[in-house]
Amino acid sequence: MRIGMGYDVHKLTEGRHLILGGVDIPHTLGLLGHSDADVLLHAVMDALLGAAALGDIGKHFPDTDERYRGISSLKLLSHVGELLRQEHYVIENIDAAVIAQRPKLGSYVDQMEKNIADTLGIDPGQVNVKATTEEHLGFTGREEGIAANAVCLLSAMYESSVMAADSRPGCAGCRGC
Repeated sequence: MRIGMGYDVHKLTEGRHLILGGVDIPHTLGLLGHSDADVLLHAVMDALLGAAALGDIGKHFPDTDERYRGISSLKLLSHVGELLRQEHYVIENIDAAVIAQRPKLGSYVDQMEKNIADTLGIDPGQVNVKATTEEHLGFTGREEGIAANAVCLLSAMYESSVMAADSRPGCAGCRGC
């Protein structure tokens, strides 16, 4: 099993869409960034890449590369999912939190979870997204930016098959023998 954690933050600004978890959320401000600046998906990708020891999104999608200007972070997440498959990792679960004073995000969480699960080819029950405020404290509380944290658990395909074999009655390592 491998645990990964990710964190991202982007400044709120005028003239941009607010995209979180692949959902275009109506708001007067959007997030500033080279791509669509989806802090939630960026934190999720960094958690997944970190758990697999594959670097971070800056390594894979540098903001100096024009191919990624304005790109949907769902496309980037899809690429990360493919990297994990190539390395024979299975996503066990993802848990993430978006920190924003406004807008209220509760009604968008289910769609965010579905977007993440669909993009990675996993069950929506393996993805949990929460939204919280910082009670008007700090840069998120002053509505200067939005932050996100994510953690994930990965297992290698070979680990899953070994664990399944080890749990059958009568095999070496089984506690029930």
